[in-house]
Amino acid sequence: QVQLVESGGGLVQAGGSLRLSCAASGPTLSSSYMVGWFRQAPGKEREFVATIRWSPGTTYYSDAVKGRFTISREYAKNTVYLQMNSLKPEDTAVYYCRAHPNLGSTWVREAALYAYWGQGTQVTVSS
Repeated sequence: QVQLVESGGGLVQAGGSLRLSCAASGPTLSSSYMVGWFRQAPGKEREFVATIRWSPGTTYYSDAVKGRFTISREYAKNTVYLQMNSLKPEDTAVYYCRAHPNLGSTWVREAALYAYWGQGTQVTVSS
């Protein structure tokens, strides 16, 4: 059973940066894992942000964050990061990471299809 713990959220001014971490404990993530970041703002539906294949590290982003956010992974720490730059007030949300051992060859934007998830971390961007 994989357990995920997010960290790194906080309050930042518009234009600022934050780096979120998603640390996986339990089994070491294998090459077929897909790990994604999602977010949910108050009163809004959950939204896909970005996802990464553990190996070879290929990535996929939503249009809303492409060019501003970068997802990456660190093998040694069994951790996935989300570097968020040029933050906007509309990026304010609880950010969750989710992981699945094998979602196939296509990118998966639907959070419910991922088997494991963390508790979330709050990101607040002030204007």
